[in-house]
Amino acid sequence: MNGPVAYLVTTLGCLIGVAGVVVAVVAVRKGRTAARPAAPVDPFRDTDSDALRGDPRRLKPGDIVEIRRVSYAVRGSVHLNEGGWSWAEHLLDTVEGDKRWLSVEEDPDLELVLWTAEPAATITPGASTLDFAGRRYASEESGQACFTATGSTGLDPSGTLRYHDYRAQGGERLSFEAYGQAGWEVARGEQLHRADVMVYPQAGPEAS
Repeated sequence: MNGPVAYLVTTLGCLIGVAGVVVAVVAVRKGRTAARPAAPVDPFRDTDSDALRGDPRRLKPGDIVEIRRVSYAVRGSVHLNEGGWSWAEHLLDTVEGDKRWLSVEEDPDLELVLWTAEPAATITPGASTLDFAGRRYASEESGQACFTATGSTGLDPSGTLRYHDYRAQGGERLSFEAYGQAGWEVARGEQLHRADVMVYPQAGPEAS
């Protein structure tokens, strides 16, 4: 499937998903009373860490997150969905203006990756292996997802994303992302330990 056709198919999928939500809301407003099944609970989820260090799964714009003793403000959040699989990426900013991205995913365990943009990179995805900055990365996964964005991300409120992820020995990541019809953006990622991250939720309209 070529790029434009794949983009149209993904966009149509997003629109169908939105239409489904609208239909569901209308059904509820008409008095539908069927009980909604509870979401499955991971019996091995580390709730003690969430209680002590905050829950990265609930990060939102305006929160403060400390990563290895460096404090960042969450400027914006992008929530992505691909075939029912979801994850989030949060734009972080320090007082000095150092911008990073933090991805949060359960696969099934919680996975936190801190990303640094590589705007000067000229490589493109597609090959089974790529050499970059002295390391060799192997293709891990690729696909297309729908996204919604909140806060200050520089993105449209919703749209589609193409991605291709690579991994090197030792776990270092290399990611390619293209929002809508834009070109590829390259970033290197470092997987974090749960203890590396402390979340400080801030009061606001979205606070629970």
